[in-house]
Amino acid sequence: MAEGIVIDGKALASKVRDQVRADVEALKGSNHQVRLDAILVGGDQGALLYAKNQARACEKVGMTYCLHELNGDTREADVLDLIAQLNTEDAVTGIMVHMPLPSQMNAETIQSAIAVNKDVEGVNPANIGNVVFGRRSLVPCTALAVMELIESTGVKLEGANVVCVGASRIVGKPVAVLLMQAEATVISTNHHTKDRPNLTRHADIVVSAAGVPNLIGADDISEGTIVIDVGINRIENGEGKKITVGDVDFDAVKEKASYISPVPGGVGPMTVAMLLRNTVQAAERA
Repeated sequence: MAEGIVIDGKALASKVRDQVRADVEALKGSNHQVRLDAILVGGDQGALLYAKNQARACEKVGMTYCLHELNGDTREADVLDLIAQLNTEDAVTGIMVHMPLPSQMNAETIQSAIAVNKDVEGVNPANIGNVVFGRRSLVPCTALAVMELIESTGVKLEGANVVCVGASRIVGKPVAVLLMQAEATVISTNHHTKDRPNLTRHADIVVSAAGVPNLIGADDISEGTIVIDVGINRIENGEGKKITVGDVDFDAVKEKASYISPVPGGVGPMTVAMLLRNTVQAAERA
């Protein structure tokens, strides 16, 4: 069998951004602005780089981006006060908080404070819960990105056997529920799951979001499986440099998969695109 088709997340994300740009222009034409406010607490370099990339992405689609940078010793109460203020400002159409947060803060408490209608990352428990009712707007961005990548293959989801490896609150579980809404037959695994490779070998689609480098190898799938890799892991490349890899042994698995998403260049670009789409949809609702 020929090696799998690599799903180009960058190209798919570009199409989403084109639509977002058109939607932003339409809102501006009716005198409505689209503004994303992001909160960054502490000096985490990864989060700062992500914030800079967000700023560029927003600029390209005509969206206003406001970054609120706070010191690492900021109190949780002060962040909650800032969120409460942004919740009430009509000019602010979307709010997100960069991770990780300092140790003195509880991420769930902070995320739960974001107004449901401005929670463009889909991390407020209310928006996560709305996934059960089939909503595809203002739900976790990475979960939406996974669905977009799967659907881009043209696969029929009704009746498809899907194994989701990893059951996190904002990726694994929402992805599983979205797939259930599409009438796929879904198995969600975690680190207690027995004989996981046997489950993935019988799957039509495997979504790995466990955060473990090379967790899924060629022996873990069957010929023709669609493989979506959500993992983002930093490892040494043997030459003293760190590289980003996913949960999937890409080179080995693509020899058997029908479609496979790469890391980087797969779920990542689409996640940013979903954030922009959620933001413009929040503005349209407002």
